Amino acid sequence: MTTIPTVKLNNGVEMPQLGFGVFQVPDLSECEAAVTEALNAGYRLIDTATAYQNEAAVGRAIKKSGIKREDLFITSKLWVSDFTYDRAKKGIDASLERLGLDYLDLYLLHQPYGDTMGAWRALEEAYHAGKIRAIGVSNFYADQLKNLELTMTVKPVINQIEVNPWYQQSTEVAFNQGEDVRVEAWAPFAEGKHSIFTDPTIAKIAQAHGKTVGQVILRWLLQRGITVIPKSVHPARMVENMAVFDFELSDVEMQTMAGLDRHESQFFDHRDPVTIEQIFGSSLKKLKE
Repeated sequence: MTTIPTVKLNNGVEMPQLGFGVFQVPDLSECEAAVTEALNAGYRLIDTATAYQNEAAVGRAIKKSGIKREDLFITSKLWVSDFTYDRAKKGIDASLERLGLDYLDLYLLHQPYGDTMGAWRALEEAYHAGKIRAIGVSNFYADQLKNLELTMTVKPVINQIEVNPWYQQSTEVAFNQGEDVRVEAWAPFAEGKHSIFTDPTIAKIAQAHGKTVGQVILRWLLQRGITVIPKSVHPARMVENMAVFDFELSDVEMQTMAGLDRHESQFFDHRDPVTIEQIFGSSLKKLKE
C-alpha cells in the first residue's frame, strides 16, 4: 500500500499531500462505496462539502472502515447560504452530525461571497473550541484572501482553487504560497476537457516515465507544492492516482507542462457578476430570510 507523504500547514497540523475528492458523487450508496474503496486503497485525506450532499455517506464509510480517527484527515466546506455568523455556527455542527464525527481536520468557506467575515468568525470559534483542527477557504482570489487575513485573527491554512494544465493560476499560486497558505487543487484533470487524457504533449512525458497522463498531471501539481484531491469511482484509477511518488519530472518537463496553460478557467469565471448571480444568487438570497 502506498504511503502518502504529508505537509505541515501554517498552524502546525500535518496534512496528506494527496487525497480523495467526492465532488459530483451525489448518489449516497455510490459515494459510500467509493470512499470505502479509497480508504482500502490507502487514502487518508477525504474531501467533501455541504454542497456535495454526501457528507452522511462519507461518514458511514469512515465509520465502517475501522481506521483510527487520528489516522484520517477529513475536510468539509460551508456553503454560502450559511455565510453569517449564526448560520455558520449551525452549519459547522450540521456537518459534524452528518459525518458522525466529533471534530473535522479542515473546514473551508466554499466560496468568497456573502458574509464571509461573519462566517469566518464562527470558524475561528470552532477552531479554538477544538471542533476543527484547521480552517481555510476555497476559490478566494489574492485580494479576497488578503482582506480576510488583515481583518480576522486566524490565518487560513488552505486555499482550494482550480488548478490544472489548462488553467495553471501561476500568479495566484505564487501569492498563496508566499503567504504560507497551502494551495489545494480542485479539478486537477479539468474533468477531461480539451481531451486532456490524450494530449500528445503530456502523453509523451508519461511515456518517458512509464506512467499515465493522469499520473503526470498529479506529479506536476505535487512538484509545484500543491495538494491534490482527484476523484474517481473506479478502484483501479484510485490506485493509479496514488502511484505518483516514485518518479519525478525534470525541469524541462515542468517547463513543457507550463507551456500548456490556456489562462482561463475550464468551468466559470468567479468574478463575472452574471455568473455569480446565476450560480450563487438563490443561495445568497437565503441570507435575507
